Amino acid sequence: MPQSGCDNHVYWSDTVNLFRPVSRSKKRKLDILLASMGLFLVWWLIGLAWIAATIDTRRNGLFTQQRVGMNGRAFTLYKIRTMRDAPGVTTTVTCSRDPRITPLGHLLRRTKVDELPQLWNVLKGDMSFVGPRPDVEGFADSLEGEQRQLLRVRPGITGPATLKYRDEEALLDKAADPEGYNRNVIWPDKVRINLHYLREWSLAEDLKFIWRTLAG
Repeated sequence: MPQSGCDNHVYWSDTVNLFRPVSRSKKRKLDILLASMGLFLVWWLIGLAWIAATIDTRRNGLFTQQRVGMNGRAFTLYKIRTMRDAPGVTTTVTCSRDPRITPLGHLLRRTKVDELPQLWNVLKGDMSFVGPRPDVEGFADSLEGEQRQLLRVRPGITGPATLKYRDEEALLDKAADPEGYNRNVIWPDKVRINLHYLREWSLAEDLKFIWRTLAG
């Protein structure tokens, strides 16, 4: 593979199916269809979770955070709030035993109900159903060379890296330095997996990832 940033751009543009306008259009149509259906079916669950989280955390139950999206642009990601503030805890890396997570929050995170508001992000066009997870500043915006190809697509709710690390919080519990382990081991592996996803993309594979996510 060519090594320069310019050459990499040409290589990827010429060979990656996902970067072709027809493929992008198919993927976007699938996102709009599934997000619309999803919101129609679970709006009531999102509403109940929001009310419960508001009571549980004593703050607005809808959590918003700036994430890095397609082309490096920041967007507002929506989730159900699952954590309270804890004195002295400021890290963005979350372990399963994080003292900020409430008992209800553990349930919402385990069942992925906290992720349901992201259906609105998908419908808006901030995200896709399948793709690299959107990260906070300090990760996605630090990608270099070939890795920056990941910023050419919408980040996803799920994907191959998300499925591999579905128990990421429990894995971080076992690390002596969770932040260091996340940055030096998990993050590079996710980048590798997501680059492979881009190279091998197909609509059928996206549907498989969605089904595997729903099936747990």
